[in-house]
Amino acid sequence: MGSFSIWHWLVVLVIVALIFGTKKLRNMGEDLGGAVKGFKKGMRDASEESDAKAPEAVTQRTQSEDTIDVQAKEKTDA
Repeated sequence: MGSFSIWHWLVVLVIVALIFGTKKLRNMGEDLGGAVKGFKKGMRDASEESDAKAPEAVTQRTQSEDTIDVQAKEKTDA
């Protein structure tokens, strides 16, 4: 058992091509490729927007933070 051999995949490909036809498969491939390109473009645009907003957020956060000074002592067994 396990994965199929190359011959099994070729038979599956031929059956799918006979059922759907090559034109329909080509159209589905183009649609899938367009969807992937659109997804990548959307992710890139969102990343650029978050990079543009990041310096403002850091500046605002550091101005509102308060520093607390503490002194650490070693614990001794008594």
